[in-house]
Formats: sequence, C-alpha cells, structure tokens
Amino acid sequence: MNFYDNEINKLKEQDNFRQIRNIKEKYGKNICVNGKEMLNFSSNDYLNLSTNRKLIEEFIEKYKNNNEFIFSSTSSRLLTGTSSSYKKLEENIAKLFGKEACLLFNTGYQCNLGVVSSLVNRDDVIFSDKLNHASIIDGMRLSGTTFYRYKHLDYDNLENLLKKHRDKYKKAIIISESVFSMDGDIADIKKLVELKQKYNCLLMIDEAHAFGIFGGSLAGISDRDDILDEVDIITATLGKSFASMGAFCTADKTIIDYLINKTNSFIFSTAIPSVNVMWSNFLIEEKFDIILEKSKKLNILMANVHEYLKDNGKTQIIPIIIGENNKTVKIAEELQSKGFFILPVRPPTVPVNTSRLRLSLTADITLEEFKAAADIIQRML
Repeated sequence: MNFYDNEINKLKEQDNFRQIRNIKEKYGKNICVNGKEMLNFSSNDYLNLSTNRKLIEEFIEKYKNNNEFIFSSTSSRLLTGTSSSYKKLEENIAKLFGKEACLLFNTGYQCNLGVVSSLVNRDDVIFSDKLNHASIIDGMRLSGTTFYRYKHLDYDNLENLLKKHRDKYKKAIIISESVFSMDGDIADIKKLVELKQKYNCLLMIDEAHAFGIFGGSLAGISDRDDILDEVDIITATLGKSFASMGAFCTADKTIIDYLINKTNSFIFSTAIPSVNVMWSNFLIEEKFDIILEKSKKLNILMANVHEYLKDNGKTQIIPIIIGENNKTVKIAEELQSKGFFILPVRPPTVPVNTSRLRLSLTADITLEEFKAAADIIQRML
C-alpha cells in the first residue's frame, strides 16, 4: 500500500487532496455542511428546483399510484429496463430541440463518453476544443481514433487544423461545449457551423450548462433558427437546470439508432429508475412555465452580476482564477467560515497554475448576496 499512501501524501502536500464533504441537507439556495448553514454558490441546480418541496409533493401525490412510480429499472433498456415514460421523455426532448430522435443515458459523463467513442473509428478524426469536458476527452481516447485539440475558442486555429488534416480521414466531427463548465465562456456556434459546412464535418455540441437557461425554448446556446438545424448532435444533462437525473443525446433518427446498437455505456448500463424519468416529464410537460420563470429570474441576476463586475461574462458560471492551490484553498475556507459555500477548483479539473474559485449563480440568489461574497474575495486577493 506504500505507493497509494505516497500518492495521497503528495496530493496533501500540494493542497490537492479531495474528500467527500459531510453534507447534511440542501434546501433552496442553502446547504448545510458539517452542521453549518451556508449560501450555496457551488451548485449546478441553476433554477433551484431540486429541493422545491411544493413541486415534489405535488408530483408524488399525483403519481404515487402509477405503476411506473418505482425506484429501480433492474435492467438495461435493451432488456426490460424501459417503459412508456422513457419513450415519452425522449420524444419531449427531441421536440424541444427540433430533432428527429433522442436517447437517454444515465449520466452526462456516460452520455458523452459513449457518443464520442462510438460515432468514430480509426479511419475518422475529431477536432475538439482544448477545454472540453473530461467525458469528451475520455471518449476520444476510448474511440482509438485520431483527434486534434484546438486552442480554446480559437477558430482560426481550428480552421488551420481542418485545412491540414481533414482530407486524410473519412468522417470528421467537430466537438465543443456551448457554455464551458469551468470558465463560463460561450462557444461561437455559428462559426462552428460555418466550419462544419466548409470542411464537411459533423458538429456535436454539449449543452449541459446551457440547457434550461438559454434560448427561446431553453434548449441552450444552439437554440437559434439560423443554426439549430445545422448542429448534428446535441448532448446535455437533466441533472443540472432540470433538477432530475440522467442525460441525453438528440440527433436525427439514423444517428440515434446507431447509438442504440453501438454505444456500450448505453447497452451495458442498468437504466435510470422510471420515477426519475417521470419527474423529468412532469417538469417538461406540466411545469415548464415554472422553468421559464426561474430561467428569466436567473438571466436577470446574471446580467446584474456581470454589470457589477464590469466584465464580459454572460453566463451563470463565474470563475475567479487565483493560481496557487494553497491560496485558493485558504480563500475558500474563509468564505465558508463567513457562510458562503464556495469551493476551490484545482488540477486536474483545471490546468496547473489556474486553480480558481468557481461561483455558480442560481435563480434565487440575490445581487446583494453575490456582492457580499465578492467583497470577501476581493479583500483576500
């Protein structure tokens, strides 16, 4: 065990050791950790719906006697782990994105890993933004295909790579997040569409941190009449703004049929419980007005926060790059002592020497609460 002990000691010496926190409960915009109540600035529950007791109680009361109100699927969906609620949710999501079909996955990680690794082979090529999520990077590695990572949001660099390498391969896929999870910046999807068309590629966009927040139908950054049809593959999660569990890929029927038959993370996984699928349908079909209302509230808060910061940000993710692990951890600990649950983000989640505080805005947080946290950070920088 000496090797593992040594590795753990190294992580501790580098202020890079992680532990699972003793979270007692979460309620609204607050969280209770080790008996201390704090304002939660580290949540992806962007619309503050996951702990909405009124919604939960209404859902339970309405559906508790339904035969699909069960807490395990017991099987993969290609065996017996599916039912009508799954198909209904896939139809609802496909309609929301204006696509022909959709496929549910257990998690966003499994979704991206499976989709990316199965859509290409050794004769193909992938062009990926350098700051794409680990699930995309791992999917590329698992695929065994050639891939190139272009500089973050640098579309001249992407085009240079396309010019140099595209013609050597059969299929090509360009992959980008829409809202980047650690930096909060936004991809230029219109430009990606132009490059996709020019170099005969497929375009895949991960809308995980934009779904439920941006776009006329809340389908994300791609949700624009001039580009949505040109985004071939869209992935996103139901575990953030939509306060549920699971993830999905939506695309044309041919691609979805292919994924059903070729994607190991779908084929060999016990499906998510049908009660979670029913909850997602409940929110989309019966409570979408609440999602719209909360999204509008969050967008107003985002605009006010970025105006206060006088930056160019446009999203709910606010990174404050500190650099050193030790200093980042100390500032996070001070914030927590003052009642703000803000966590340090360190390598390998972010590049070395870019450790940061990542503040997530959620719909029920106020501008005054954000200012209070920001003032503490400013004093400690």
